[in-house]
Amino acid sequence: MNKVLFHDLGLIDYKEAWDFQEKLFNEIVEEKIANRKAALVTLTPGLTEQNENPSHSNSFNKTKNHLLFCEHPHVYTLGKSGDEDHLLLNEQQLKDKSASFYKINRGGDITYHGPGQLVGYPILDLDNFFTDIHKYLRFLEEAIIRTLAEYGLKGDRYPGFTGVWLEPTIALRARKICAIGVRSSRWVTMHGFAFNVHPDLAYFGNIVPCGITDKAVTSLEKELGQKVDMDQVKEKVRKHFEDLFECIVEEI
Repeated sequence: MNKVLFHDLGLIDYKEAWDFQEKLFNEIVEEKIANRKAALVTLTPGLTEQNENPSHSNSFNKTKNHLLFCEHPHVYTLGKSGDEDHLLLNEQQLKDKSASFYKINRGGDITYHGPGQLVGYPILDLDNFFTDIHKYLRFLEEAIIRTLAEYGLKGDRYPGFTGVWLEPTIALRARKICAIGVRSSRWVTMHGFAFNVHPDLAYFGNIVPCGITDKAVTSLEKELGQKVDMDQVKEKVRKHFEDLFECIVEEI
């Protein structure tokens, strides 16, 4: 089974976590490029380097996979396809709310991250699993859907959108509980999901979340009407991630 290295970063500044993601992402991409070059040397007829250097037979290194869990201080992030007008605050208002704003390199529109929200960043080489980005997104959704089921809630998908919803087909009742936005290059992923466990939902009122104007946002705690232990939620999501991706998530 594939091994996925687990990092629980706790409450961490968004830019710091983004930089760490980029570091891990670039390490995997560079390893894949090195492996491809080694493969070309090995497979190209007429090259003698492989005969002169027996180490070429052992030059292929299996790429690492990572899963990061964290929470962020109040921050709004805008994906590559997003509309900046969906942020309803000016610079001074952001400061007044102790919030920051970043344009980032994931897909999707604008979303909010803050304390009480479980953010997951899988940095995976999909060549180690399957090369299907749609399947990857569905697996991330499914991990949250299965976690919600353990709390007696029926999570679902909303046709045409990524993420996890409650009662998405019922007018005036559809509400989003988990947003998903990813980046993939050379089949290596970064960014991921934001699962509302017990964040301050008022912060979503300062944006048009994911560009959707007519749907509400909710949290696990709001739906259950009681306090929820974040560590317990992490364990459940991590277990379902392991089952779906048929991997072992191993703590650093």
